[in-house]
Amino acid sequence: MNGTTAPKNTPVVGFIGLGDQGLPMASAVAEAGFALRVWARRPASLEPLAGIPHQAADSVEDLAASCDVVALCVGTDEDVERLIAQMLPHLRSGAIVVNHGTGVPAIATRLAEQCVARQVAVLDAPVSGGRTAAEKKRLTCMVGGPDAAFEQCRPVFEAFSAHVVHLGQTGAGQTAKLFNNALLMLNQRSIADIIALVDQLDLDLLSLLDVLKLASGASAALSLLNTMVRTDNVEHLSKVEALDMELFDQAMRDAGIRAEEVTERGLSGARSLPALLTRLNG
Repeated sequence: MNGTTAPKNTPVVGFIGLGDQGLPMASAVAEAGFALRVWARRPASLEPLAGIPHQAADSVEDLAASCDVVALCVGTDEDVERLIAQMLPHLRSGAIVVNHGTGVPAIATRLAEQCVARQVAVLDAPVSGGRTAAEKKRLTCMVGGPDAAFEQCRPVFEAFSAHVVHLGQTGAGQTAKLFNNALLMLNQRSIADIIALVDQLDLDLLSLLDVLKLASGASAALSLLNTMVRTDNVEHLSKVEALDMELFDQAMRDAGIRAEEVTERGLSGARSLPALLTRLNG
């Protein structure tokens, strides 16, 4: 167990979810001078924090009782709901819970309504950029929720982010993240469509893609191929993306918006990713 001395008047930050992206985020929070408390289901998850000032909590409840801000970087809305239910009776009045995971706006709203009676604020603050950006402290953090809570947490978010944007009311952060993910997958589908045409011509595919990355057709979807999206992780990423498109579809239906065409094309982009990478490396 490590200790840390935080600057005066800064919040004690709790962190749950020390995975691929959460670990460098939590490390950045401690490196920025915040007192960091962490909890993990498996003790082995804490080992990479060796050398990073932190204090390990014995339980979720213990973490909740000792923190001003509790950040969650876990897999699903169901995980977030379960953890908040455990923490809520123990959170301090005025505490803030932050969900850095991707979910649907309706769940963000429901969680905020459940917590407000105990004078606990909730921010939905999903991040974009993946592990590489997290390690470089270059994530984009998209935030929805009360202004006062956002301002209190802004310095925490800035510890691991290049861009921190408050988009408005509860759920706005999740909406922005789902639109971001949908656009990525739509672009992947478009790339696959272009490559299918290239295959019918006498062109060097890799040279063409190098040119497109330098020209007005460039996109994050294009630049991520064979960098962040690799043959060793493409199957996993394809499945994660498909799940994200299902969340997008749920969010649109909750809002009464017809978005079937976007959903289907986005799902196609997610599912085409393994074949696309195989073609580029064939």
